[in-house]
Amino acid sequence: MLTITTTEALAEFCEEAKKHAYVTVDTEFLRERTYYSKLCLVQLAMPGTDDSNGCLVDPLVEGISLEPLYDLFRDTSVVKVFHAARQDIEIFQVDAGVIPTPLFDTQVASMVCGFGEQVGYETLVRKIAKQEIDKSSRFTDWSRRPLSDAQAKYALADVTHLRQVYEFLAKKLKDQGRSHWVDEEMKILNNPDTYITLPENAWKRVKIRNNGARFLAIVRELARFREDYAQTKNVPRSRVYKDDALVELASTKPKDHGDLGRSRLLLREARRGDIAEGILKAVKTGLACPESDLPKANRKNERLQVNPALADLLRVLLKAKTSSAGVASKLVAPTSELDAIAAGERDVTALTGWRFEIFGEDALKLCNGEIALAAKGNDVILVPV
Repeated sequence: MLTITTTEALAEFCEEAKKHAYVTVDTEFLRERTYYSKLCLVQLAMPGTDDSNGCLVDPLVEGISLEPLYDLFRDTSVVKVFHAARQDIEIFQVDAGVIPTPLFDTQVASMVCGFGEQVGYETLVRKIAKQEIDKSSRFTDWSRRPLSDAQAKYALADVTHLRQVYEFLAKKLKDQGRSHWVDEEMKILNNPDTYITLPENAWKRVKIRNNGARFLAIVRELARFREDYAQTKNVPRSRVYKDDALVELASTKPKDHGDLGRSRLLLREARRGDIAEGILKAVKTGLACPESDLPKANRKNERLQVNPALADLLRVLLKAKTSSAGVASKLVAPTSELDAIAAGERDVTALTGWRFEIFGEDALKLCNGEIALAAKGNDVILVPV
């Protein structure tokens, strides 16, 4: 098993990889105690049938540079194959501003090919490669050295079996004429904004029920401070304070350390020092926010007058169409989009691109009374009106 510990060896492997149509990639990392993922291992494999075309890259070795790997990622003649790529790509984007291109995500492809909702890698390996993966090393500390033989074997299997999975899915997509469907989905993963959380926008991720403008202003400032602090100190945002504590603080509006001490949900470490000062400043800033700068809640969904009967019919249509096409329903249209369509909204993802081909067009016809649904045996069929 090849373990790469020098920049020169990595460059040699990556130059060889550039001669092939694709390379499979995976990472092992830690994130439990940091905001940004700590990269602990990179696994690579070129096309082949055994482990000889794969390697483990140790990024923790002093003096090694991953620039040869990033150069490979920039080479558009080689497809970079991942499974559930988002967290892996975030590491490379944050570390070097590099997104592997072109990109192929086997989890997305498997959903397009009818393997179900967000199918796991082990399931695909079992169904496609007819192999079993030893999961005993799945939850281990990948930052510890030396790696055990079991860890190394498990890590390499994440990219060697992936070759067969990729080749199977890529062929099936081509045979079905669906390769462009996956290409459309990759646009999200190829967008650098996917991996960036700006502190000023962090409040939009907090689930709240109170949509009062002043309350939202305090939420915005508390979330802004938390995100900025977490990024600067490289600690998980939950270690600063959790969402429920943030919402409590926005409601109680603490003015001093005594008020903070009466919080039910605030961590003890957050009631003093820099975090406590940041909280008090954020609350003060939110309370003093000018009327013209107060945030506005997204009331789009509140305004929707959903026709529940039509929404139910759309669910039946979606199930029928995706079952027939062999595509995961949630990939085509989540429940929120079905409700939006039933309420008259047309600016939804389900009505664009390849989704329009297999569902959106008939969904609009159903809404316009141009077709009806009927049962025929165990099937749901579309009937022109």
